Amino acid sequence: MKKQSSLLLMTTMVASLGGFLFGFDMAVVSGILPFVKEQFTLSSFQEGWFVSSALVGCIIGVIFSGNLSDRLGRKKLLYMAASLFLLAALGCAFFSTLFWVIAARIGGGVAVGIASSIVPLYLSEIAPDDKRGRLVTYYQLAVTIGILVAYCSNARLLTYAEAHKAENSGSLLHFLFVQEVWRGMFGIGMIPAALFLFGLIWVPESPRWLMQQGKEKETAGYGPLFVPAMRRALLIGILLPLFSQFSGINAIIYYGPTILNNAGITLSNSFVSQIIFGAANVFFTIFAIWKVDSLGRRPLYLWGTAGATISLILTGLCFYQNVATGIPLLLSVLAFLAFFAFSIGPLKFVIAAEIFPDNIRAKALSLSIMVMWVSDTIVGQLTPILLRNLGTAQTFWFFAVFCLGAFIAVYRLLPETKGQSFEQIEQYWKNSIKKTA
Repeated sequence: MKKQSSLLLMTTMVASLGGFLFGFDMAVVSGILPFVKEQFTLSSFQEGWFVSSALVGCIIGVIFSGNLSDRLGRKKLLYMAASLFLLAALGCAFFSTLFWVIAARIGGGVAVGIASSIVPLYLSEIAPDDKRGRLVTYYQLAVTIGILVAYCSNARLLTYAEAHKAENSGSLLHFLFVQEVWRGMFGIGMIPAALFLFGLIWVPESPRWLMQQGKEKETAGYGPLFVPAMRRALLIGILLPLFSQFSGINAIIYYGPTILNNAGITLSNSFVSQIIFGAANVFFTIFAIWKVDSLGRRPLYLWGTAGATISLILTGLCFYQNVATGIPLLLSVLAFLAFFAFSIGPLKFVIAAEIFPDNIRAKALSLSIMVMWVSDTIVGQLTPILLRNLGTAQTFWFFAVFCLGAFIAVYRLLPETKGQSFEQIEQYWKNSIKKTA
């Protein structure tokens, strides 16, 4: 028993490196963009393409990950993601032209797309029923830690480069970490990518996937997702990631430095403020790990969405009343981060990874994650328009409406699934159809 627990812990830690790299890869670019923009004299279009190219890769990765993982297995897709993470970091650090750097960014985005779909899927399939929520939430924790590490490493490398910029050295280290420090920021990602790739050697294949081999092939196409018994589950799998991206988390992160400065906290630069918000996100996600398998998914989601709604209303009120300074604003923003981090953020992965039967789980989860990435793209384009045309307060209230919508959707649609086997959850959907027939 002790040996099995140790193996499960080791497997979870290795697989969660995919989440860590997901968070790191998506956050590291925030510190890199000013340097790349200056070095390559980017136009507005090129700047937007440099940032969004990774998102294009994400969508590509999600599109094929569901089908491929059903055909080849979860472990081979994890190998593919780890290899792409490593090659992308290597390419961004050493490619000399903007074209090839962006190509590497797309490759890294494909890795993120695969990881965002396959890692929570894999963790849900190796977990005991009474620990499934906790293990899948470790993935979200790893994502938040990856974001925090990216912010910290960016800040540390920038400080190092500033301290040594007067030196005249032709060494590779000077080139990577001083002369063109943004390459070093990208290159740091090679370390966790190599650990991920190496650690997968000892990771077992998903037992659920192995059980499906040799059975009648029911996994061809997406038809089984739309049978009457699965329609409610599919609706949940689509709505939760959509509401997650429209919750306002991006607006909060966008306004993070301004909010902290207005709250009277002196910051030397925006990197420090990102670290503070990143640390808060990690801390509050730990609460979800602690309680997801004891309190359950439904109570955490209901409390989280209700709290996020109120927090966003209060944040908007601070801006509306022209009191966007001091402790009240800071507390309302931190409250939103707390409610998001223990409910809306991680639980969309937990729930989407457990409400579908074995033969369609991979495809269903990839569809759910696809909705997340498309919604993320829409919100990224919509937020500056809302801020410019509606105003800051109204923008936060706009996102509060979606948090309220998430509360209503969870209250009406989501059953409690803690401690239940996949078979019990599948039977619940079948019984619910019989009751309404």
